[in-house]
Amino acid sequence: MGACLALTLPLEFVYRAGVWRRPRRLLGVLWVPVALFSASDVAAIGHGLWTYNARYVTGLDLPGKLPVEEVVFFVVIPICSILTFRAVQATLEGGRRRDPGP
Repeated sequence: MGACLALTLPLEFVYRAGVWRRPRRLLGVLWVPVALFSASDVAAIGHGLWTYNARYVTGLDLPGKLPVEEVVFFVVIPICSILTFRAVQATLEGGRRRDPGP
């Protein structure tokens, strides 16, 4: 997750993506998928349909036996995706963005 953030973070500055500069907007976008996917995982874990290999997680669990890594994944991957989308959008528009956009 750290590598994903490190590789996409420069897009914020090079393309003026405006993702990190608007934390309220970012949280507004992230909370729904994080909540839904976390609830889905907790339900699947509770019904015995979903497990995590202890070898690949830290052992730090949130309520519902949800590994903290899973929530980090639900936060980091969308952020990286949004940054990448904004960079592609700026490129297709002819270069660097002049403003953070909507």
